[in-house]
Amino acid sequence: MTGVGTLLRAFVRRDRWMVLWFTLGVTVLYWSQAASVDGLYQTQAEFDRAAASMADNAAFIAMTGPPRALNTTGGQVTWQAAAFGSILVGLMVMFLVGRHTRAEEESGRDELLRSGVVGRRAPMTTALLVAGLASAVVGAGVTASLVGYGLATAGAVSLGLGLWLCGLAFAGVALLAAQLTSSTRAMYGITGAAIGVAYGLRAVGDVGNGVLSWLSPIGWYQAMHAYSGERWWPALLLAAAAFVAGATAYAVFDRRDVGAGLWAARPGPARAPVGLRSGLGLAWRLQRGSLVGWAAGLFVGGIAFGSIGDDVEDLLGDSGYAQDVFGAGGPDLVDSFYAASALMLALIAGGSAISSALRPRGEETDGRVESLLATALPRGRWLAGHLAITAVGSAVVVVLAGLGMGLGYALVTGDGGDLAPYTWATTSLLPAVLLLAGLAVLLYGVVPRAAALAWIALLFCVVVMMFGEPLRFPGWVEAISPFDHLASVPAEPVGWGAALVVLLIGLAAGGAGYLGFLRRDVRT
Repeated sequence: MTGVGTLLRAFVRRDRWMVLWFTLGVTVLYWSQAASVDGLYQTQAEFDRAAASMADNAAFIAMTGPPRALNTTGGQVTWQAAAFGSILVGLMVMFLVGRHTRAEEESGRDELLRSGVVGRRAPMTTALLVAGLASAVVGAGVTASLVGYGLATAGAVSLGLGLWLCGLAFAGVALLAAQLTSSTRAMYGITGAAIGVAYGLRAVGDVGNGVLSWLSPIGWYQAMHAYSGERWWPALLLAAAAFVAGATAYAVFDRRDVGAGLWAARPGPARAPVGLRSGLGLAWRLQRGSLVGWAAGLFVGGIAFGSIGDDVEDLLGDSGYAQDVFGAGGPDLVDSFYAASALMLALIAGGSAISSALRPRGEETDGRVESLLATALPRGRWLAGHLAITAVGSAVVVVLAGLGMGLGYALVTGDGGDLAPYTWATTSLLPAVLLLAGLAVLLYGVVPRAAALAWIALLFCVVVMMFGEPLRFPGWVEAISPFDHLASVPAEPVGWGAALVVLLIGLAAGGAGYLGFLRRDVRT
């Protein structure tokens, strides 16, 4: 294990910002549930009524987990945040392990590192240590935030400890996936699929007889019963899974060559298919996996929102907070709730649009663009292909989110007449989503090193949506968000003029970014 200490310091320094942002995000996820629940219900009777409605909703259970102590703030925090928190921690450790193992081998830097005084297992051991440390920081942040909020310490420790162990378990899976394949993208695909299977087994098990939930690390985490009579022994299952996955990864590593995977890479065809002989075809090939994932996720999320049906008033209660957050669109609380739901889905779709718009930046920093532009492919056509995929893909994701919401509502209420209005509710917000993508393109084309600031714009829009009305933000602050200028459909009619202006601003930003890219050096 020679060199572990030196590598650990280097890896921690390299990953400090990623860990910081994941810690803040997951901590806010848990803390915000407590804050929102406390402000949502004025009386315990109102809280009990809403809890009963939630516990009877199979779609809610499949999405979040088994309903336990839903008439308490701690129970709601666990129910609403635990499944998604474990997924976020799983993704975090997947990226950490991947960037320090398979990505380093794929780029050739690992071989240079091993030419020094470094043990054979040192890089992967350090990657596992960093992932475990990052998971522990996230878990500690969640525990501290909930204790600081005033919730019981035992439940907060249970949630934080479970997150740490979930991170270790998924880190072991990621480390094993890195030994199986020679591609970083394939390694991420295997690990992401494992996280998705864990979530799916938990969802099916919780809706059914619960047996399948015991095959999922996420199910083990929720089986710790935070804030509903804590149980500590399921933590042993998570620890055992982490140990088995990690030990298997080490065993496989000892039996493969550095730079190669246990599974031999399959050679590609001798000639590229017709679809790959253009900038547009290449962009689609590179982005289709993520776009399909975003579209499927938003469609399912839309169904989950729509499955609430007409029970909105029972779930939200009569508090002023509920009226501020969900009633700003008009007097009809049901329409206002679905307008707010459409906005939430559109904001998530904004993440898809920004991720797609920044994909060319990743291709450029990885050094693949120079090789492409050395051929007959012009740089303008290469970027135009990616921008076309971003625009069309964003539209598809947004429309499917609304379609899912309308379908979920129709399945619960039997009223198919609202399918089109609810689909249109998210579609009407597409100009703002495209504006966020245009901002990302502008930053990439003009100031490529600052391209990641596009995510700050999305975060600002989320903050305005969640806290603008309750905290009485000044009007000019809310007006910075492009979503603030669009109508809250279906509670309000579409404002075509404002939508057109927002769309034109987004197109102008994207066009300026495109021109900026044509006039700058590659990899600056």
